[in-house]
Amino acid sequence: MKVHYIHQLPVKIELFKSIQESLSKKVDLTTTLNTNNFKYIAGVDIAYWLDEGIEWGICSIIIIDSVTLKVIEKAFSSGKVTVPYIPGYLAFRELPLIIETVKKLTIAPDLYMFDGNGYLHPLRMGIATHASFFVHKPTIGIAKSYFKVNDAYFEIPKNEVGAFENITIGNEVLGRALRSHKDVRPIFISCGNFIDLDTATEFTLSLINKDSRLPIPVRIADLETKRIRKLLIAKTE
Repeated sequence: MKVHYIHQLPVKIELFKSIQESLSKKVDLTTTLNTNNFKYIAGVDIAYWLDEGIEWGICSIIIIDSVTLKVIEKAFSSGKVTVPYIPGYLAFRELPLIIETVKKLTIAPDLYMFDGNGYLHPLRMGIATHASFFVHKPTIGIAKSYFKVNDAYFEIPKNEVGAFENITIGNEVLGRALRSHKDVRPIFISCGNFIDLDTATEFTLSLINKDSRLPIPVRIADLETKRIRKLLIAKTE
């Protein structure tokens, strides 16, 4: 797949903040495309491990058909991780592997769902938002746990499927705590880019089945990442 390089990778640490501040001004939280045309949905996940003091990472992207819910393509990339973990700037650490994996895809996704945050971020630039400028497609962030952003607050949603509570700072909505299953912890959903929060919520719920509180593409990508990581680790032992 073609990737639009909006900046070089990797990036010098001193440029992290200015790059994200600049990109945040270009985020579009509206849906201009007909979601009925969101046929091919990509799930993106990354995992890490240490080997003799060297950190490695792997990115898995799976694509499902939103009608049949069947996996129609898988791709992964692995390599040394050269960018340190800095809270708030995780995207710069994950983007190199994500972009390399996107380039391997032969089917063009209509929508990407990331295991992580999007607009729910101090600079409104979580991985789902930042990556959107490279893939030029609508994106959604799906997080399994809450990443507190400044003074953002929310209430726990009612214990019923589809219940949600907005996560806000002042009058700005950054994302939602969404109950995808009854009696199960909520997930945290935020727009990445080129999509509005109501549409992102509706589409996420449409891709959740009885097997997991996560939407199918994200869940399968997570499982695939763990599977391949285990194989790669075994090769070094």
